[in-house]
Amino acid sequence: MAQKITELKAQQRNPNRISVFLDGEIAFGLSRTVAAWLQVGQVISPEKIASLQAEETREAAFQQALSLLSYRPRSEAEIRKKLSDKGFDAQISAFIIQRLIDKGYLGDQSFAQTWVENRSTFRPRSRRLLKYELHQKGVAEEHIESALASVKDEPDLAYQAGIRYATRLADLEWETFRKRLGAYLGRRGFSYGTIAPVVTQIWDEMHSPDRTS
Repeated sequence: MAQKITELKAQQRNPNRISVFLDGEIAFGLSRTVAAWLQVGQVISPEKIASLQAEETREAAFQQALSLLSYRPRSEAEIRKKLSDKGFDAQISAFIIQRLIDKGYLGDQSFAQTWVENRSTFRPRSRRLLKYELHQKGVAEEHIESALASVKDEPDLAYQAGIRYATRLADLEWETFRKRLGAYLGRRGFSYGTIAPVVTQIWDEMHSPDRTS
C-alpha cells in the first residue's frame, strides 16, 4: 500500500542522514544524497521504498570504498574483500567496483604501476618480491607484467636498497658488513648472484680513498 511522506527530518546525531516519516510515523533513514529528491506530501509505493533502501545500501558501500581509497591506492580485490568484510554482498561489491572504475578512482593497471613506482622509489626491492606483493593484492598477471616492465635492472634495485641501509653499517668490519647487508638485501627478495657484487661495490665505495679523505 502506498504511503505519504509526512516529514523529512535531519537526524540529531548525524545531520547527513534524514529520517523519513510515512503517515506520521518514522519509517526509515536515508543519507542526504539518496533522500535529495523526496518531498513532504509525496506518495510512495512499497516498491519505491525498496528501491530507495537498495540505493541507500549501494551509497553506503560506495562511501565505504571511497574512505578506504582515501588512505592509499588499493586493488580491486582489496576493495572487494573490504566490502565483503563490512557485510555487503557480491552483487553490490561488483556494482561499486565498476562505479569506481568508471569514475577513474580504481583500476588494477594503475594500481600496479603506482605500487611498483612507490616501492622502487622509497623501499626498493627485487622484481620477484614486487611480483609476489602484487599477487597478494589480487592483481592479474597481465597488469603485474606491464607494471614491472618499467622497473630497473635487479643490480640497480639492489644497489638503491643497499646504499641506504649501508650507512647504518659504516663502522663494521667487512665480514660483519657483508653478512648484515647481504641478509638485508635477501629480505628484499634479491638473489645471492645479485647481492654479492652489490655488497662489494657498496663496501668499496664507502671505503674508497676519495670517500675517507
